[in-house]
Amino acid sequence: MSLSSSFLVGLPGSGKSTVGRQLARRLSLPFFDTDHVIEQRLGCSIREFFEREGEDRFRDLEASVVDELTQGPTAVVSTGGGAVLRSENRTRLHERGMVFYLKSTPEEVFRRLRHDRNRPLLQVADPLQRLRDLFDARDPFYREVAHFVVETGRPSVATLVNMIVMQLELGGVAVAEAARQQGGPAF
Repeated sequence: MSLSSSFLVGLPGSGKSTVGRQLARRLSLPFFDTDHVIEQRLGCSIREFFEREGEDRFRDLEASVVDELTQGPTAVVSTGGGAVLRSENRTRLHERGMVFYLKSTPEEVFRRLRHDRNRPLLQVADPLQRLRDLFDARDPFYREVAHFVVETGRPSVATLVNMIVMQLELGGVAVAEAARQQGGPAF
């Protein structure tokens, strides 16, 4: 089986972008973060667009970017935390590649992001409760779309990348062969 795209889903702050970048480097594949692609196209932050145009318009744009990136060349793609809210995104992600749910508890995410002022999500009276509410609402969707659930807990980024590569290899994906064909290191 050849190497297919890998898609990372999970709560905001679960490590999707950080792990995705390292995974892409390890697999010698391009890396895309849907939120960054959206911001590049908009020429403004997602938060600004969200406030100006509303969530529905943002989710429309996000669905278009997810559709495009899941049809593109083999890559590692980190999705926005809410990308799974639309059923068409869940279907496209699940059918067009391997989906890894980076499962973090709300408490872990809060510990990582409590000083991050750039996350509109946390600019509320009780950010931990907000994360708990998001987890309760989204966890079933993350589980539905995922081929693999990766508990983030305390492992290092390198350990999480190794866990994903191991799952790809166990799933019959020819990681070493794909890396060799693309001029990358064999594992």
